[in-house]
Amino acid sequence: MFQIPKGLFDIIPYPENEMWKVSYIWQYIEEVLKKITLDYNYLEIRTPIFEKTPLFLRGVGESSDIASKELYTFNDKANRSMSLRPEGTAPVMRAFIENKMAYDRKIHKLFYIGPMFRYDRPQKGRYRQHHQFGIECIGSNDHKYDAEVIDMLLELFNRLKIKNLKLLINSIGDLESRDNYKKALIDFLKPNFESLSKDSKERLSTNPLRILDSKDPKDKEIIKKAPIILDYLTKESKSRFENLLSTLDILKIKYEVDPKLVRGLDYYDDTVFEIIREDLGAQNSLGGGGRYNKLLKSLEGEDLPGIGFACGIERLIQTMLDQEIDIENKNVIFLHIIPLCEKGIDFSFLLAKELRHHKISVECEKEVRKIQKSLSLANKLKAKYALIIGDNEMNEKKALLKNLQTREQKEIPFDKLKLHLRDLYYKIKGK
Repeated sequence: MFQIPKGLFDIIPYPENEMWKVSYIWQYIEEVLKKITLDYNYLEIRTPIFEKTPLFLRGVGESSDIASKELYTFNDKANRSMSLRPEGTAPVMRAFIENKMAYDRKIHKLFYIGPMFRYDRPQKGRYRQHHQFGIECIGSNDHKYDAEVIDMLLELFNRLKIKNLKLLINSIGDLESRDNYKKALIDFLKPNFESLSKDSKERLSTNPLRILDSKDPKDKEIIKKAPIILDYLTKESKSRFENLLSTLDILKIKYEVDPKLVRGLDYYDDTVFEIIREDLGAQNSLGGGGRYNKLLKSLEGEDLPGIGFACGIERLIQTMLDQEIDIENKNVIFLHIIPLCEKGIDFSFLLAKELRHHKISVECEKEVRKIQKSLSLANKLKAKYALIIGDNEMNEKKALLKNLQTREQKEIPFDKLKLHLRDLYYKIKGK
C-alpha cells in the first residue's frame, strides 16, 4: 500500500481523529482570509510552486536556514536547478518585476494563499509541506503602512477569536545601523565562541544577527548579555521606529519592544514584528513579518520599499482547536430527498436537478432503501430537511417534508413543491 511521505498530510472531509485536517475548517479559515483581504484592499497574486533556485538563494539569503538547509531542490530535464518555494515573498517579488506591475499604481497591496515546502524536522504546526497566508505592501516607506500591516495581522487573529496573544516588535535599522551593530555583536561573541552552538559558530561569520534568534539554551544564555541593536540605530532609523510606536499607540495597539527579535530571513530591514501565544513555550509564534526596502532592487527590479507578513494556516487551525474555538461547518445539505418506491426515483432525481440549478444544496438517493437508513444518512450529512416520496406520495401527488432538527413534518403538493422549497431555502439563508 502506498503511503504519504513523511512530513506531509491530507486534508479530507471526514478524518478519523485529527480535526485540524478536516476540510471544512480549512474552508472556513480561507473564507475569513478572503474577507479580511477585501476589507484592507489587498488583491490576490498566485505564483508557481517551483522557481529557479537562484531566486530563493538571493531572495531569502544564502546564509538563512531556508536556503542552506531546507530547500527542496532538483534539476529538471534540461539540467536547470529548480526549487519548490519555501516562502511566498521572493516569488511575489519576481512576479512583480517580470510582469512590470510597478507602473500600474503607486501602492501595491497583494496577498497569497498556498503551499510552501521546507525540508525540516516535522513537528506540530510545522510540516514539510505547509500552507501560508501572506501579504505584501509595496511602494512606500511610510511607517503608517507598517502600522496598518501589523493591525491587519492582529485583526485576523481577532476574527478567528484566538486569545492570549502578544505583539513583539523591534527595529533592526538600515544597512549602516546593522553594520555598526554587527561589529559590536561579533566583538561580544568572539570570547564566547567555544560555548556557542554549531549553527551559531557558522552564523558568526555569515550572519551574526541570526544568532539572536537561536533556540539553543546555551546560546540564549550568552545572548542575554549581548549589546542591544536599538543602541546602534542611525538617527533616521531611530526616528522612524519612534514614529511607528507612536502610531501604534494612537491605534491603541499594545506591543512589547523585543531588542533580540530579528526574524529568520536575510532581507529584512528596519521594522520586524511577530505575534506569539503567551500560553505556549517553544513554537509559540503564530505569524510575523517586517520591512524589506532593498529586496526588489536586489532581485534586479525597481528600487521600491515594501513590508509584509506571513502566517502558517496549520498552526492557526491547531491553535483554534487548542483554545476550543467554535468553527462553523458550512458544508451542510439543505435537503435530502428519499425515494421509497421505484416511481419516486425518477421524480426525485428531476426535482434534485431543478433545485440544484437554483443553487440549492441537495442530496438525492438513487435507489430505494429502508427509511431509517436514509434518515440516518441525512442526519450524518447534517441535512436540514428530508423530503420523503413513497407510493402514497406519488399517488396523492404530495411529498412529505420533515424538519430534521425539530422533527416537524408536513405534506406539500407537487405543484407547489419547488416554490415552497426555494422560499424555505432563501428564508433560512437570509437569517
